[in-house]
Amino acid sequence: LDLLATARTQPDREQIHRLLHRFYARCAATDLPELHRLATTIETWWPQIQAFLTTGITNAGSEGTNRVIKTVARDAYGFRNPENQRLRTRTATTRRHRGQLNPA
Repeated sequence: LDLLATARTQPDREQIHRLLHRFYARCAATDLPELHRLATTIETWWPQIQAFLTTGITNAGSEGTNRVIKTVARDAYGFRNPENQRLRTRTATTRRHRGQLNPA
């Protein structure tokens, strides 16, 4: 959590390296296989995580929209009219439908 807290604060490379090393040391010092797996996942995704820490840019918005589209598509599976399925997906991903805009 200390490492993620540095996001959007323009951390220097030394600070990131120190916190990452501390994270790996704590994971290695435990017998919990879940933490070992977490450390492996962090190592795998480290270039993307480091990019987020240094730039603060994320693709969370597009990932959320894709999740909604897939959920609606699963709900509409079996519709005979593909146009209705497309319209359901489009409606579910508009800002007005999600309550982002005031319809007044």
